[in-house]
Amino acid sequence: MVLVALVVGVTAVVYPEQSGCTAHASLAVPSTTDVPATTSAETPHPAAPRTAETPAPDLSAAVARAVEVGGGVDLGLAVVDLDTGAAAGHNADTPFRSASLSKLLVAVDMLTSGELPEADRQRLERALSLSDDNAMNALWTLHDGMGAIDRVAAQAGMTNTHAPQDASQWGDVEVSANDFAKLYQYVLTELPDAERDFIVNALSTASPTAADGFDQAYGLLAPGVGGYAKQGWMWYLPADFYLHSAGVVGGRFAVAVLSIQTGVGERAAKDRLTGITSTLLGGLTNQPG
Repeated sequence: MVLVALVVGVTAVVYPEQSGCTAHASLAVPSTTDVPATTSAETPHPAAPRTAETPAPDLSAAVARAVEVGGGVDLGLAVVDLDTGAAAGHNADTPFRSASLSKLLVAVDMLTSGELPEADRQRLERALSLSDDNAMNALWTLHDGMGAIDRVAAQAGMTNTHAPQDASQWGDVEVSANDFAKLYQYVLTELPDAERDFIVNALSTASPTAADGFDQAYGLLAPGVGGYAKQGWMWYLPADFYLHSAGVVGGRFAVAVLSIQTGVGERAAKDRLTGITSTLLGGLTNQPG
């Protein structure tokens, strides 16, 4: 029996056999429920403004509460306090297929590799803000996406990040939650101002609806969070739904929440991820999740 992987938020350039699974591009998988413009789960709290009086949060306790809310979901979670360098996580070094999180890796590589044509800068902005798969397809091919993954991983110290075995499947880039938190640290502290600002501005203008019509307003992009993030989503049939949210909240916390949710509908998966991030951020700001 051949299992078919239907990928949304990830677009392949070609479709070879891959470990018994064939990855098809831009095939919309009907959700078991309607997808509203915003999530219905509880809205996460924004991070508190940074002041000398703001106490350092208990990151480990916040992570533990978030994991409990996840109810046993296959979850990788990492949080870094960008003020203090403190970090905590759960399965934080476990690799997950990246889905559209790989777009940020390619963006970092492109922006640090020299002058870009205006057309490619526009594609890159769409890839980050609208999670545009067509834009990513072009950039992956034109700018050595396979090599980009290894170059950025080496620069940012991302030890569990690897290019996919199949060069056409950029959604199969392997990343861990720890590595993605490190990537945000690298963007904010190591990139030149212009390149850093390009990435932050593009992620900050992410629309609630992606280029393929997918609702991005979940997790760290749920209403009221007050940060910016890259979202990722991908179906691997018969039952696995990869759903990720990774970004920076309140200018202080780099957060990566990666999940594989099995046998659940799209709405339920998004609500669960938003509940996890809500609880985590509530703990980081000493508010109830």
